[in-house]
Amino acid sequence: MAEDSCHETSSGANRQFTTTHWSVVLAAREEPSSQAQAALEQLCRTYWYPLYAYVRSSGYSVVDAEDLTQEFFSRLIDRRYLRAVQPARGRFRWFLLCAVKRFLLKERRRNLTVKRGGRVRHVPFDGEKAEQRYRLDAADTSSPDLLFDRAWVTHLIETTYERLEEEYTVEGKRTLFERLGRFLSGDPGELTYAEVGAGLQMTEGAVKVAVHRLRRRYRDLLLEQVAETVHSPADLEEELRTLQAVFRG
Repeated sequence: MAEDSCHETSSGANRQFTTTHWSVVLAAREEPSSQAQAALEQLCRTYWYPLYAYVRSSGYSVVDAEDLTQEFFSRLIDRRYLRAVQPARGRFRWFLLCAVKRFLLKERRRNLTVKRGGRVRHVPFDGEKAEQRYRLDAADTSSPDLLFDRAWVTHLIETTYERLEEEYTVEGKRTLFERLGRFLSGDPGELTYAEVGAGLQMTEGAVKVAVHRLRRRYRDLLLEQVAETVHSPADLEEELRTLQAVFRG
């Protein structure tokens, strides 16, 4: 994403999206609320690793990248950056990437002369785990923007899988999920529906139906996650196109 493309755009948003996390945050820019604070913190937790990966790949050391990421989120949660968002709304991912670019530009000008140690950390952040993951991800690309998007997509896929697994476990269907989960990727290996069904005491037809339901619920959960970060159906469609493009590589 080019630097000069970082401008929120008007989408003529359909008001059915007024209860998403991002919309709640925008609605409370001037009058903060506990609902908006919780929504913003949830969005930050979703994007903490993509932001760390972006900062790290922009040339900062492990320590500086961790400090800068936390400082950025601290300012975001304090709503200092939200005041500059235009009423035209937009996508949270887009806003966040543009905001961190401006933040890093200002930090470079300051030459990192202020030590940030001891600040309160508002967003859970496992620095060691983040760095281990970054070293693996960075081997595939040298573009900070692309690394950010890939980290975002990976988080969505992992979180969706975890939520789906939790749902099946709560419903007492963990074994079913473990046996059918391999079909989510479209590459179940050597096993056929009939072979999986034999282990579950299900017919081949019943397994096909169960896999169809599993995939449909997976898509629904994925859509719910993306929808929480946008304001309108048009923005949702655009984010889904981005997700698909990044996933295809």
